[in-house]
Amino acid sequence: MSTTAGTRESAPPLSLTYSPCPNDTFVFHAWTHGLLPGTPPVTVDYADIDITNGRAERGEGDLLKVSYAVLPWVLEEYALLPCGGALGRGCGPLVLTAAGGAASPAELAGRTVAVPSERSTAYLLFRLWAGELVPGGVGEVRVLPFAEIMPAVRNGRVDAGLVIHEARFTYQTYGLRQLADLGEYWESSTGHPIPLGAIVARRSLGEERLAAVTEAIRASVRHAWADPAASREHVLAHAQEMDPAVADAHIGLYVNEFTADLGPAGYAAIDALLTRAATAGLVPATGRLTPVS
Repeated sequence: MSTTAGTRESAPPLSLTYSPCPNDTFVFHAWTHGLLPGTPPVTVDYADIDITNGRAERGEGDLLKVSYAVLPWVLEEYALLPCGGALGRGCGPLVLTAAGGAASPAELAGRTVAVPSERSTAYLLFRLWAGELVPGGVGEVRVLPFAEIMPAVRNGRVDAGLVIHEARFTYQTYGLRQLADLGEYWESSTGHPIPLGAIVARRSLGEERLAAVTEAIRASVRHAWADPAASREHVLAHAQEMDPAVADAHIGLYVNEFTADLGPAGYAAIDALLTRAATAGLVPATGRLTPVS
């Protein structure tokens, strides 16, 4: 599904791809629905994170919401924007098991784990965590669409599942239990907030258009905060039958001060994640990130 919005007729629309999750639809609603006169025109597509990560790696699209973990593979072609993404505290991925399943990290050794994307920040954190706490490592890793992970754990198709976003609020309804909170693991071991999803833009757009896009995203965030009711119908329409209270909790957790501006603390957290992962041999080294103004 796609839509087009914007008012600068002289430039062709930019392609923008992000997930249908409440935090993304909330953040981008004003821009993508023509509520911000003078902003660049944009064509919107909704896709799961594994799809957007793959598109960025292939250089497909102008603007994409991707995992921070994919940055080392895309930074030559894409610039990290300082707003619009997901980074915070108390919002990390969870490792879930069914009743009677693994009750400690060590019991995941050799087991099958479902993950939302092999390039996701969640999986990168999982690999760092498992490298310390799962002797010999896990067994098979299966990439499943986000919506299929908890049912797969419940039904015994996999031994554990790595979940993100609203699963923090709903996993108990599947009869699952939390084996680990990777956000707690990250925050306690580094002191940094946890980087999850980033907005990247094609460098070839040039400084002027990158600056215009950055301001459009910030204006969209400010509009969403000032008038949350404006996006309500749109958010719930894309929330995959999510309870409205869960959607609200999702937005409250993932849309925060870092969404409007990463700032020094945000960039420090991202650098810490990518440096630690590169040291462990999990991603290529990137060097320090250069902020887009």
